[in-house]
Amino acid sequence: MPRTIAALTLAAIAMTAAHADQLRPIVGRSMVATRLGIVASSQPLAARAGVQILERGGNAIDAAIATNAAVGLMEPTGNGLGGDLFAIVFEAKTGALYGLNASGWAPTGLTPEFLRSKGAAVKPSAVAAAEGVTEMPQRGVYSVTVPGVVAGWDALRSRFGRLALADLLAPAIFYAEQGFPVAEVTARGWKSAVPFLSAQANARKTFLVEEGRAPAAGEVFRNPDLAGSLRLIAAQGRDGFYKGRTATAIVRAIGEAGGTMTEADLAEFQPEWVDPIQTTYRGWTVSEIPPQGQGIAALMMLNLMERFPLGDYGFHSPRALHVMIEAKKLAYADLLRYIGDPRFSKLPVSELLSKQRASDRAMRIDLSRAQCAVEPSRLDGITTAQGHDTIYLTTIDRDGNMVSLIQSNYSGFGSGLVPDGAGFMLQNRGALFTLEPNHANTLAPRKRPLHTIIPAFMEKDGTRIAFGIMGGWNQAQAHAQFVADIADFGLTPQEALEAGRFTKTTFPGCDVQIEALVPEPTRTALTALGHSLKVEPPRTGQFGWGQAIMARPDGVHFGASEPRHDGMAIPEAPPVFK
Repeated sequence: MPRTIAALTLAAIAMTAAHADQLRPIVGRSMVATRLGIVASSQPLAARAGVQILERGGNAIDAAIATNAAVGLMEPTGNGLGGDLFAIVFEAKTGALYGLNASGWAPTGLTPEFLRSKGAAVKPSAVAAAEGVTEMPQRGVYSVTVPGVVAGWDALRSRFGRLALADLLAPAIFYAEQGFPVAEVTARGWKSAVPFLSAQANARKTFLVEEGRAPAAGEVFRNPDLAGSLRLIAAQGRDGFYKGRTATAIVRAIGEAGGTMTEADLAEFQPEWVDPIQTTYRGWTVSEIPPQGQGIAALMMLNLMERFPLGDYGFHSPRALHVMIEAKKLAYADLLRYIGDPRFSKLPVSELLSKQRASDRAMRIDLSRAQCAVEPSRLDGITTAQGHDTIYLTTIDRDGNMVSLIQSNYSGFGSGLVPDGAGFMLQNRGALFTLEPNHANTLAPRKRPLHTIIPAFMEKDGTRIAFGIMGGWNQAQAHAQFVADIADFGLTPQEALEAGRFTKTTFPGCDVQIEALVPEPTRTALTALGHSLKVEPPRTGQFGWGQAIMARPDGVHFGASEPRHDGMAIPEAPPVFK
């Protein structure tokens, strides 16, 4: 680095660190505080539906299902019956954490060889026709995997719930039939998807209103077909989705488009209860869902960041952000090299989470300059398409049970395929497979792809925080930033959600997207360190949208909600008001 640039960088770092105590975010919202339950969601009407379930005697698990069903209707830009679900449940009476992987598998018959045989039908170009398909299709029938959300609801309610599924789906059915006013941020995303939705007749019919436009903010939208699908689930449980009318419509839609999904692929699918993986960070125990998700990358980042005194560097200081960005590169290099469905190959999870390995790996972080390319760990091409359309919600009840839940269609509305009369779009989660031979994430029938969506949980001395920040490949790095904001800089969950973030979703490269909320002197210093910054306003969606609930040992519960989206944390009313 030239001496002049180095001097300017060090001066900027020193100046920013010296004023770190003045850089706490000026929050636009206060946390909700109560000794009863809270639901935090990106859709206030959906959060209220979950709170109503609490007020009717349901617990946090019941409330999470009701909220998720309503968000699937109200925010189809990010989730719905055609997508997947992951959850972490904290059971207050035992103090135990449970993880649920309700992500679907690839259809029978969908193999790399099958796709190569389709040639230009999958990737219409002269090159594709001549050379065959070398990359997973990002949309369309060959990106569809079995939807896992309904099986996830069934597993959660069967193990932990109190109320009948019909009670939990009643709010979503009401709003689907009677209509709801579309929220502002959701309306913007809906409008941007009009060309995509216009390409398929059922998608047009389901999601666009007169003259083929998206519903405007505040406009009342109805989805009677979705109400019908929800009524079948309410009456028949998971069989109302994975068998019968809805399953037949799914298989028919995929078959007519040239896909391979069978009725057995749906009927035989089961979610998986898993033990969360964990690491410690500044005394906090941080938990994520194990692979095939990217949660392990958040823990790897934290293990690397722990080797540096970020608290001494200062909040939003260039040195702290530089360490986080460099740690992200190292963690994601390992994620993309080694992680896939553990049912198909042995994954080096314990090796990747080793503190000693992190100590050795952290030596690759150069505090004086950014690295534009890093190599994965030596322990013995993945698609990098953006998919930042996901929802996250979290709940707590008066007894202290907590749910951290995330659900997604992957890219926008999903694959583009809406089964006839179903009211929802099928996800395109299969886009995240690779066709590279002998990779942990290579496409195979009934295999689950590497997943971006991850719920999270952290605990220290009896204080517990259920949190998540959605947004494609942004999620693991956003989780690590959230944890550091609390553990290193003493921010509240609301401050941590409102704090400026960076995101880097390309591999490799020195390019980084950073919010304008990060101070300009810090951005100048990062540029001098070699980072190529693209400064974005906060409400672009590139930095994810999150929610959080914190429970203190004294029984006080706090709810925090993302100011970049439409959401809200809503407390339960006391019995006297019910």
